[in-house]
Amino acid sequence: MSRRHRAVKREILPDAKFGDVVVSKFINSVMFDGKKSVAERIVYGAFDLMASRASGDVVRSFHDALDNVKPHLEVRSRRVGGATYQVPMEVRSDRAQALAFRWIIQNARSRSENTMVERLSGELLDASNNRGGAVKKREDTHRMAEANRAFSHYRW
Repeated sequence: MSRRHRAVKREILPDAKFGDVVVSKFINSVMFDGKKSVAERIVYGAFDLMASRASGDVVRSFHDALDNVKPHLEVRSRRVGGATYQVPMEVRSDRAQALAFRWIIQNARSRSENTMVERLSGELLDASNNRGGAVKKREDTHRMAEANRAFSHYRW
């Protein structure tokens, strides 16, 4: 991280199939070793599988899944007088989106289906229905923040 200037946010182009910037960011998060075409195949395949399993707009259900996984609060370590406290803080919107991406992908990779397309579509469908591992992770994060609410006066 530069000491002189804040890093410039790069503009991300919308994806080819749906014209959505968030889907494009999600594809970039799924990407491994710079293999973007493989990541696109996985994400678009998962969207096709979601369309066949559930009725309605696929991009809409993807955004619903993201909204169900995004955390509103998280705990951050704060050192005060030799003791470290877990201080609950609100999550910025871009960080909440990044955490949601990370949790969905992480839980999809740990599922037991055969292909990554099936795992990702299952995790996204579960998240859009407010269940699954990613939603559980968000609830655990909120529970931790709620438990440490007594230290909220250490916020900075």
